[in-house]
Amino acid sequence: MLQDAFSKVYTKFKMHFYRKVFERLQDREASLTTVETFCMEIIYALNKPTVAQFAEITNISSPNAAYKVNNLVKKGYLRRVQSETDKREFHLEVTDKYLDYYNISYNYMDTVMKRIEERFSPEEINTLIKVLEIMDEELMPEIKF
Repeated sequence: MLQDAFSKVYTKFKMHFYRKVFERLQDREASLTTVETFCMEIIYALNKPTVAQFAEITNISSPNAAYKVNNLVKKGYLRRVQSETDKREFHLEVTDKYLDYYNISYNYMDTVMKRIEERFSPEEINTLIKVLEIMDEELMPEIKF
């Protein structure tokens, strides 16, 4: 029962995102492939990773990661920023162009969060926060970033 409930919520977030992506495709606004979209979501979640860190988390080769990154830089969704502490190292930073694209997902999350605040008591919300924090910090050790 718990798995079904969680799966339904997770699926609804995905479906909303996919719907918005397809709307952009019909309007010819989107220029990211499906794989590039996943790559960008990973890079954004990692918060300014190096190409090596991106390759490691995705379990792809460094040359393959570099190829994907180069394409995303060319399309204007990513930029390389030189590290201030190690001038040999570059970090991947998302651009405003990507943030505009990404907000189609986050705007919906904001809407749902507002609905949660209207529907549930502060105590219930605090319980939900605690459950989510435990999931993040303890129950998903395979994903570290």
